[in-house]
Amino acid sequence: MKGLTIATIATAMGLDRSRVLKRAQEEKWVFATERCQGGRRNLYPIGPLPADVRDKVDSAAARLALETVASQPAANDDPVAEAAAASTDAAVGWAWFDRQPQVTKDEARRKADALDAVAALVEQGMPLTAARATVAKTIGDSARTLIRWSGKVKGLPRADWLPALADQYCGSTRTATCTPEAWEAFKADYLRQEQPTAASCYYRLQRAAATEGWTIPSLKTIERRIETEIPKPVLILMRNGPEALKRSFPHQTRDRSCFVAMQAVNADGHKFDVFAKWPDGTISRPVIVAFQDLYSGKILAYRMGRTESAELVRLAIRDMVGRWGIPEQCYLDNGRNFASKWITGGTATRFRFKVKDDEPSGALTDLRVKIHWTTPYWGQAKPIERAWLDFTDVISRHPVCAGAYTGNNPMAKPENYGSKAVPIATFEALVAQEIAAHNARPGRRSPTCAGRSLDETFAESYARAVVRRATEEQLRMMLLAGEGLSLSRQSGELKLFGNRYWTEALTRHAGRKMVVRFDPGNLSEPVHIYTLDGRYVATADRMEAAGFDDVAAAKSHARARGDYMRATKQAAAAQVRMDALEPVARVAAPEPEAPAKPGVVRLHTKSARPTAVPEGQTADVTDLLAAGLARMRSA
Repeated sequence: MKGLTIATIATAMGLDRSRVLKRAQEEKWVFATERCQGGRRNLYPIGPLPADVRDKVDSAAARLALETVASQPAANDDPVAEAAAASTDAAVGWAWFDRQPQVTKDEARRKADALDAVAALVEQGMPLTAARATVAKTIGDSARTLIRWSGKVKGLPRADWLPALADQYCGSTRTATCTPEAWEAFKADYLRQEQPTAASCYYRLQRAAATEGWTIPSLKTIERRIETEIPKPVLILMRNGPEALKRSFPHQTRDRSCFVAMQAVNADGHKFDVFAKWPDGTISRPVIVAFQDLYSGKILAYRMGRTESAELVRLAIRDMVGRWGIPEQCYLDNGRNFASKWITGGTATRFRFKVKDDEPSGALTDLRVKIHWTTPYWGQAKPIERAWLDFTDVISRHPVCAGAYTGNNPMAKPENYGSKAVPIATFEALVAQEIAAHNARPGRRSPTCAGRSLDETFAESYARAVVRRATEEQLRMMLLAGEGLSLSRQSGELKLFGNRYWTEALTRHAGRKMVVRFDPGNLSEPVHIYTLDGRYVATADRMEAAGFDDVAAAKSHARARGDYMRATKQAAAAQVRMDALEPVARVAAPEPEAPAKPGVVRLHTKSARPTAVPEGQTADVTDLLAAGLARMRSA
């Protein structure tokens, strides 16, 4: 043995290499220089080493010999077990090789190709030494290097050469000293949802270390330790929160081709980033509630209002069911901001009458629609969220809304924020136009559309789908119900938001309070009248107002009134026959009554005491007495 390297001596002594090298330089240990791969190295002969060092080296060599003997496997005569062990070693080697960079893999292949070239020359009859020299000259390495490579693959199948020939450079594995308490303090400071920077945490750690007497490494070392010791998901959870961790998990691709048109729909509400001016002069951001077909992505129906309310949801359901039919399944948002509005929605204070608490979910249940409640504010659960993103661009940022756009958050307000409000009628027309364009836009890339528009995809599937249709009675029950509206005492007509509704059947209920089902978004449509206990009465049409000088309208109204009068007179005549009144209209003279006799007759006698004449009436009494005496004489 020429000598030992500093690394070998340090291992035997159980010390750090730098400390042993420093001692060797200070004590001027004898060494010899030898060329090696990558340069030169110093070898220290055992004899000249200090006694304590020699003892440590000898003890380590003895231990190594004993361990080597103990670790030698017993003779194994089982070739199957031997092959299994070799296969396991190869699998471990290939797993390690697969984790290495491409540069290391390419270098291993270069070495294997060189050994293959040596073997090919030997097979052609060239001596092994000459073959190695020839190949070494060709690849620019020494023959000694080829011998070392051959030793690495000795006894291995050619298929397992690459892991054996790959360089196993691991670099320095030493870590700078860091007091455990300092590391824990840094983690507690850094792993907070306030997301402090590593630099600020390190600055605080430096001040604490000076006080506590901790040993800390550099900031770069601590940052590398964070990357290696703290798993990335844990880092996201502790610094960014559960929602960020949820987003870091790959999304699930949900295939909607399992449906057909109108088999399943989803609904959601959206507040536009636009200021609109309402008829009463107030300015606010309009809200839309829409239903979307899951198979095609087509927007089937929508309603707009000031707030996300039960009114909008119920009427949007009616529009969808009335036009396209009843879906089998419906996916709805279960969030407080949406689902709770289904129960009240603030409609009880919006009208001058009581609004019945009809839950829209009850309407869907009555239609036997299976409801699925989705996670609130989780766009992956409702594809309609993707449509809202499109509408933000094509509607909220449309030229019509210039100056009225609010931005999608308080930090994204445009410079002309609040300079304009779009009239609600204009904005509603814009929404209708852009939703129609959204449905008709070609080139959709979803698997179900395959380049077609949403309209085309829906129409193709709808033509072969089996869809249930709602009855007129079911559609009426989805209208807004106003309870306690009084009919006119004189004609039975109904007044609602300045409109008059009437039908002949209402005359018998004149003056009574009724329940009216109507569409507040289209008051020109007929309204449906029910009694307070829920009995259907009639459908009343709106009575159109006419101009004061409109002769045609006056004649039409007079004609309708004449028909009404004639029909009523005929009905009255049919109710009463003239001869039916004779028995109750006959007049007969009454029979004279016989005088009745009392049970006892009292004898009339004069009063024993004359009645006194009241004061002031003496002359009147005298005159009456004189007149009576005169009549007696004449008789």
